Amino acid sequence: MSDQATRPRLNQLPTANSKVVMAYARVLMRQHRRALAGMLSLYAFAAVMALIPAWVIGEITDFASDHQLSTHKISLYVGILVAASLASAVLTYFARRRSYVLGEIVFAQLREEFLQSVLALPLVEVERAGTGDLLSRTTNDMEALSRTVRFAVPEWLVAILQAILTLGAMLLVSPVASVASLVSLPVLFFSTRYYLRYATPGYRRERISYASMSGSVAETADGARTIDAHRLGLRQARRIEDNVRESFYSEMYTLLLRMVWFPTVEGAFAVAVAATLAWSGWLAIHNVITIGAATTVTLYVVQINDPLDRIVSWLDELQIGQTSLARLVGVSVVTDDRPKTAPEPSDETIILEDVHYAYREGHDVLKGVTLTVRPGERLAIVGPSGAGKSTIGRLLAGIDAPRTGSVRVGDVEISQMPLASLRSHVSLVTQEHHIFIGTVHDNLALARPDASVEQIEHALRSVDALEWVEHLPEGLQTELGTTGYPITPAQAQQLALARLVLSDPHTLVLDEATALLDPRAARHLERSLSAVLEGRTVIAIAHRLHTAHDADRVCVVIDGVVAELGTHDELVALDGEYAALWSSWRNEKPTAS
Repeated sequence: MSDQATRPRLNQLPTANSKVVMAYARVLMRQHRRALAGMLSLYAFAAVMALIPAWVIGEITDFASDHQLSTHKISLYVGILVAASLASAVLTYFARRRSYVLGEIVFAQLREEFLQSVLALPLVEVERAGTGDLLSRTTNDMEALSRTVRFAVPEWLVAILQAILTLGAMLLVSPVASVASLVSLPVLFFSTRYYLRYATPGYRRERISYASMSGSVAETADGARTIDAHRLGLRQARRIEDNVRESFYSEMYTLLLRMVWFPTVEGAFAVAVAATLAWSGWLAIHNVITIGAATTVTLYVVQINDPLDRIVSWLDELQIGQTSLARLVGVSVVTDDRPKTAPEPSDETIILEDVHYAYREGHDVLKGVTLTVRPGERLAIVGPSGAGKSTIGRLLAGIDAPRTGSVRVGDVEISQMPLASLRSHVSLVTQEHHIFIGTVHDNLALARPDASVEQIEHALRSVDALEWVEHLPEGLQTELGTTGYPITPAQAQQLALARLVLSDPHTLVLDEATALLDPRAARHLERSLSAVLEGRTVIAIAHRLHTAHDADRVCVVIDGVVAELGTHDELVALDGEYAALWSSWRNEKPTAS
C-alpha cells in the first residue's frame, strides 16, 4: 500500500491523502489553464462592471449634497449605471456558460480517469473491497464530485475574484473608511479554521458510512435466497441497522458543525456592515471623507457580503467534493505489483512447487501442493468442497500469489508476469459471468477486438451457441445487458466460453465453467470445446466427474494437499479417495478392498 493513501477499513479501497488530492487538482488546473483563465477574465470584467453602480450612487450623492446635481448629470450617470448593469449581465452570461462547459469537460475527464483506474485494479483488491465500496464511489462520490466540479469550484473561484475586486474598489474610494469592514475578519478566520479542522474527517466518515450501507444493502439483495435459506435475515437486518445508525450519526455530526458555523458567519457579515456604516458616517460628519464616499464604501461592504457568503456556502460543498475526490483518486494509487515487462517463458509447462496459501493468516488453504502440468495435457482437479481446488485455479490465473512456494509457467513466476502477457498464456473461466451493455458482437469482441464475423461465429459454434444467437431479433447485433434483450444464465455462460475461445490462450483453467448448464448440455459442450481446444493445456476444476473420466490425468485435492494423482483408471483401481468420489457420484457403493 502506498503512503499516498490510507485504507479506512479492511474491506474498503484506500482514500488518497490531502497532499495527493491537491497535487491531482493542480495537474487538472494546469491542463485546463487557458479555459480557466478565459472564464475568470470574463467574470473579472463582469465584476468590474458590477462595481460601477455603487460608485455612481456615491457620485450622485456628493453632487446632491453640494447642490450641484443637474438633469444632465442625472441622465449621464443613470446611463452609465444602466450600461454597466447590462454589460455585467451579458459578461456574466458568457462567463457562466464557459464555466459550465469547462465543468462538463473536467468532469468527463475525471470519470474517464476513474474508470481507467477501476479497470486497472488488481482483481484481488476488488474482491477484498467488495462491490459496495466501488458502487458507492461510482455513484454517491461521483455524483457529489459532479456538483463540485460543475458548480462549486467555478462559483468559489468567481466569488474569491469578486471579493478581491470589491475590496480593491473600497480601498480606492477610502482606505480609512474601509478599515471598519475588517472587524469581522477575526471571527471569520477562527470560525472557518475550526470548521475545516473538524469538517474534513467528518465528511470522510460520512462518505465511508454511505459505502458501508450501500454494500450491506446490495449484498443482502443479491444473496436474499441464501439469507432466507440459512435464516440470517435477523442478522442482516441488524447489520443494516448498524450501518444506517452510523450514517445517521455521521450526518448529524456534519450538520451540527454547519449549524454552528453558518450563523457565526452571517453574524460577522452583519457586524461588518453596521461597523462600516457607523465609522464612515462618523468620518463624513467630521469631514474626513465625503458623504458620497461613505455611501459608496458602505454599499461595497454590503456588496462584498454576497461573494463572501458564496465563498462560505460553497466551502461546505468543496469539503464534500474534496472527500469524494480523495476516494476516487484513492483508487488510482492502488498499484499492481506486477512488473511491466518480463521474459517470455521457455515453455508452457505449468509448475506448482511446495505451494502454501492462506486467505487468513495462520489458516493455510493449500499445504505444500506440488504439481506439474505438461503442455497439451488435460488435467482434472477434483475433491470435496472446500478442499482448495478453486484456490489452485486462482493461483494459476495469477489472481493471488502463494504465501510460500512457486507457481510458474516454464521458468517464469506467474506473479511476476505482466497481466497482458499472463493472459496470453493462462486464462481462467469460472461459473461467474457478466454480460455487458452492448451487442452480442460487442460482448465477444472484448476478447479480440480485431475478430472478424466469421471468427466470432466459429467461437459461438464451438460452444453450441450459434443457433440460438442466430434466432435473436437482430442476431449478432442484438443488444444485451440490463437494458437489452434478456438471455438465460446458461446462455451468458456460453458467451463467456466463446470469449475464451476467441482470446486463444495456451492454458485454460475452467473452474466449474459449465455449472449453469444441465448435465447433458454441459457434456455436449465440453466435447465440443475439447475438439476446438485440441493441443492446448486444459485444467478443469469440476464436481461432475465425467470431466475427470475424459482427462489425461486426475488430481485429487483433499484438505489442501494433493492426495492422489493419476489417470482415471489408475485411481479407480487404487480404490482410494478418487474411487470413493467416483462411486458416490455414480450413486454406487465403494468396492470392498
